[in-house]
Amino acid sequence: MVATMAPPLPAAARPGAENTLVAWAARSASRRVTIPVGDGLRFVFYGRVSTEDHQDPETSRARQRAQAVAIVAGFGRIVGEYFDSGQSRVLPWARRPQAAALVAAMADPGRGFDAIVVGEYERAFYGSQFALMAPLFEHYGVQLWMPEVGGRVDFASEAHEQAMIALGIQSKREITRTRIRVLTSMAAHTIAQGRYLGGRPPYGYRLADAGPHPNRAHAVWGRRALRLEPDEQAAAIVRWMFAQRLAGHSLARIARALNDMQVPCPSAADPERQPPPGGFGVGHDVRGRHLEQSPLHRSAGVEPSAHRA
Repeated sequence: MVATMAPPLPAAARPGAENTLVAWAARSASRRVTIPVGDGLRFVFYGRVSTEDHQDPETSRARQRAQAVAIVAGFGRIVGEYFDSGQSRVLPWARRPQAAALVAAMADPGRGFDAIVVGEYERAFYGSQFALMAPLFEHYGVQLWMPEVGGRVDFASEAHEQAMIALGIQSKREITRTRIRVLTSMAAHTIAQGRYLGGRPPYGYRLADAGPHPNRAHAVWGRRALRLEPDEQAAAIVRWMFAQRLAGHSLARIARALNDMQVPCPSAADPERQPPPGGFGVGHDVRGRHLEQSPLHRSAGVEPSAHRA
């Protein structure tokens, strides 16, 4: 038989030792974060939603706040809220109404809160915004709590700083990638399928039905795809303007000729899709000044340049 030797017991756990196992475990435990007496820290919740038409602000706010409540549970309570609706993450805090109000409140010695909690990094910061805001939080003695670090952000911790940098890059990458994908897809839809992507049709074109929507969900809802086709009446004017320009006539002369021929400006030609300012068409000369002959023409050369692509 092979004799086995049991591992030695800690000094505090040996029979007859002066200290008990409980005392040894208590001395060996890591130090806990001290919580202020009473109800703990006073938090204000900050949240943001970028769009109001593609997502429900109330649902997004409830989700963000639920995450914030879970983070601060046992450490304090939320006593206030600042929530920006319809504000992009790209905007700095000074240009978001509620974020700007929160910054102003931090400077008040009697602000009534000790820390800020956010439910998601991307809702508060973008790119290098955290690096710009952290010195301000530290200057006013306001803590920042986030789920990505499991609680309070340590402004002096290199690990937390690196985590914030990585999150900022990821947040910026998400926006950049989405923008590129959308623009590329829009260009492909226009070139390959001739699809209409929204907005007022360019002068010289009109909208035409292009059959059921290619997205099955939209097609089930009865939505139709649209495409652009030449508006023969306006297209003739566009061709005339190009011919005049190729013949060497100036932009001012073309604008005067359009006004002399009583040709309606784009807003008067398509009032349903682009109502003219003030409810009636307004003409302009080549320097952009208003003309008395409304609803006549605008700055010469604006419409031809829209067709150069």
